[in-house]
Amino acid sequence: MADSRLSRRQFTTTAAVTVTGLTILPGGTLRGAANNKLNIALIGVHGRANAHYGALKHENVVALCDVNEKHLAHAAKTFPNAEHFVDWRKCLDKKGIDAVVCCTTDHTHAFVANWAMNRGLHVYCEKPLANTVEEARVVRATYLKNKDKLATQVGTQRHADVNFNRVRELILDGAIGKLKDVHAWGNRQIRRPGYLPAEGSPPSELHWDLWIGPSPMHPYNPGYYGGDKYRPGANCLQWNMYWDFGSGQVGDMGSHTMDLAYNALDADLPTSAEGEGEKFNPEVTPVELHTAFDLPANDWRDGVRLNWWQGGMMPRSPMSAVDLNKIGHGAMFKGDKGFVIADFRTRLLIPYGKGADMTYYNARSEQKLIPDMGNFQMQWINACKGDLKTSCDFDYSGKLIETMLLGLVAYRTGQRISYDAATGKTGNAQADALISRPYREGWTLNG
Repeated sequence: MADSRLSRRQFTTTAAVTVTGLTILPGGTLRGAANNKLNIALIGVHGRANAHYGALKHENVVALCDVNEKHLAHAAKTFPNAEHFVDWRKCLDKKGIDAVVCCTTDHTHAFVANWAMNRGLHVYCEKPLANTVEEARVVRATYLKNKDKLATQVGTQRHADVNFNRVRELILDGAIGKLKDVHAWGNRQIRRPGYLPAEGSPPSELHWDLWIGPSPMHPYNPGYYGGDKYRPGANCLQWNMYWDFGSGQVGDMGSHTMDLAYNALDADLPTSAEGEGEKFNPEVTPVELHTAFDLPANDWRDGVRLNWWQGGMMPRSPMSAVDLNKIGHGAMFKGDKGFVIADFRTRLLIPYGKGADMTYYNARSEQKLIPDMGNFQMQWINACKGDLKTSCDFDYSGKLIETMLLGLVAYRTGQRISYDAATGKTGNAQADALISRPYREGWTLNG
């Protein structure tokens, strides 16, 4: 079967045309092309941001923004010519910025991304793209209005592993027959009893009010923030289990692992969602959780059931010799003639049943394999300068996280809910109230 998304998935360099010293980009954007470097604002310069330093050193980082001035001083050693900001809203109004890399706390991702696109800026945003269904919908809608002039990418960098392509090819080409059910899971278990009490005062270099951002105010406690004590990239584990600051493992490893499954589905938004798990805690997101979604049919498959499992809740293995619990983060595809089981880098094909003689399956030739995308961050940088195409743009990744967050809504209601993807409504008053969240006075998602 042909891969209908091949052109979107394929890594490209640049489609820009140069005329008399100017680079003419798709959408008509003009930029001085003496060195063809982007002027980038790095918003959130600590933790996960460290993984971007290598790629960004080859561009012009003109602005650094972080609520912790100590982190700004650290980043300035790598980017000494950048202007410093502590408020991302002021940073985005700096003249001359072409693109933004957002590595802030989870509860501000959608805000930074949406404000940046409203200002005509390309955006790379770390996962999760949003913390509520409404945030995902707003960000995706803004991107779709600007897709002919902006390049976007969500930081699910594991997507660059070639195994994602190989799994997709097995499913598209019918290695397991007609697709029926899909499962993705993660085994991480981080438990929190509830919001933290006040403990001391914020250090002088930390702007606590800006760290809280649009969320309800909470007294300072270093347990939320993580400070400088934790290895780069792991600070999110301090805050993302709390409802006001994150979506737990749904937005964290769920963004990565569901991507392994979602990449093979060409999925649209679900028509229903349901969830079960541990007893609801109004302060802390669940550890044990199972959510399920009905995905509509498309032009190459019937409707399928998509499942997310976490915290020890797991799907049943198709055979006793395969212990799914030993796959920390993985995906399983069930067809009418077998199973594909995969983690991020490996995959297992299990023919199953009387008709599973594999004579129906014609593996594609080497020449027809989905091309490797190359470096994940560089794909976005090159897209900003060229054809705007990325693998995890705000359309694809926006639908993925909207689906996952809808599962949390269903879990909180304790009911199976229908979903109208056109309106973003369920028809269930309790569920509809959880589609969005209120923001602190002075903060708006669509600034």
